[in-house]
Amino acid sequence: MRLLLLEDDPILGEGLRDYLRAEGHSVDWFRRLGDAALMADEPCDALLVDWQLPDGSGLDWVRTLRRRGVTTPILMLTARDRLADRIDGLDAGADDYLVKPFAPEEMSARLRAVCRRSAGSASEVLRIGAVEIELSGRIARLDGQRVELTAREWAVLEALALRAGRIVSKNDLDTLVLGTDSEVVSNALEVHVSALRRKLGRSLIETVRGLGYRLAT
Repeated sequence: MRLLLLEDDPILGEGLRDYLRAEGHSVDWFRRLGDAALMADEPCDALLVDWQLPDGSGLDWVRTLRRRGVTTPILMLTARDRLADRIDGLDAGADDYLVKPFAPEEMSARLRAVCRRSAGSASEVLRIGAVEIELSGRIARLDGQRVELTAREWAVLEALALRAGRIVSKNDLDTLVLGTDSEVVSNALEVHVSALRRKLGRSLIETVRGLGYRLAT
């Protein structure tokens, strides 16, 4: 997944970034609200937002995003542990609320859960015909047999699975999967989609001409 992490504590922020990257995610870490706001319009799979920041309130930013119609899953990370604070966080538009200190394993599990709910799935395994996509284990199976995917192939599949049934534009998918990697060739996305079709079946990923790609449902 491509994640935006907004956390001003340098030790915690670096630790969370490294932990999430070790899990295979792409993480953009920011320590100030103003810097993160510049990324708000870019496609992202989830936001992890601290409440109290040097230049403003993460909670107010969450409210602003929701008022603008942004539906990206949001996990609040905060030391505020009162019941009233948790209610405020959820009412502001956060999908879940995690009180510091917390184990990174719990954060990761909650992150997967909010992303599954956003995708309309209560299960960590998405089944499409003979294909099974296990989001937590980063595993794809065809007819019950595990299929080996490269990191980039999995990233494409995951981005589409988290938006199952919805059209994802090529530009958005490029950003979610490839980020700002200037060394990636222009047709890299098409190469990965072609490889996924070869490994998991041509009907799994639909091309919507002029609009983008969609995972079959």
